[in-house]
Amino acid sequence: MVNTDGGTGFSGGLILPGSIEWADVKPGMVVMGSADRSILFGGIGPRHEVSIGYSFKISRIPVPSSEALKIIQSSEADIASESEWELANSRGLLSAEIGCIEGLEDRHHGYWGKICDGRPHYGVNRGLQNLRHWSKSGPVPIQRPTLSEAEETESVRLVIREDPDWSDNSLAIPIRKDNQRIVFEEALISLFLGVLPSFLWAYYNASDGYIREGWLNLILGGIFFGLFTSLFWRPKQPTWHIKSGRMISK
Repeated sequence: MVNTDGGTGFSGGLILPGSIEWADVKPGMVVMGSADRSILFGGIGPRHEVSIGYSFKISRIPVPSSEALKIIQSSEADIASESEWELANSRGLLSAEIGCIEGLEDRHHGYWGKICDGRPHYGVNRGLQNLRHWSKSGPVPIQRPTLSEAEETESVRLVIREDPDWSDNSLAIPIRKDNQRIVFEEALISLFLGVLPSFLWAYYNASDGYIREGWLNLILGGIFFGLFTSLFWRPKQPTWHIKSGRMISK
């Protein structure tokens, strides 16, 4: 769900760096993250809603890092969070040259524990640096180890926020994933896609006594095949929604 209202700017006389074209973004909600946990086709999860309750300005194109540093030091600008970037991009406000890689403020391996009010998300030990790579088909989320200041990305996306309400009581995704559910899910997949088909094949095609003598190989082979399917497919994972002042998954 995305609020598609356009912005008209701030009141209060902010002094904005004149060399940057800014886009106004009004408060709204955006869905981000992936519900697919397959290895080849999955993304950073879990999928979740973020509700941004403040207006902000965002640079329409990425700003060179050297210029951005000077702007941040001399104004109220800051590097955009992933949530702010996603909200602005969902409204068609962002652009960049093909091949451009822009840095965002967030540092994490996944969204577990994220506070869903627009602020940057920092995982355990600050995690991986989150970037957007602009290709012919559009921007693609990528991650890489956090670099030193001398090796930072060539460009970043800047924002100027209007009174963000980042309280300690903001809604957040649970800190840890439901590992018990995932283990149970993996066990069922290995059983029904690997182990049982192995025994059925042996029952109809193998020689007499093969199941009795090779049952362990059938089980291990079935488990391996079940795990192998995680390269291409896994059931969709629950999405975390904001409902009546709570985060719920469904």
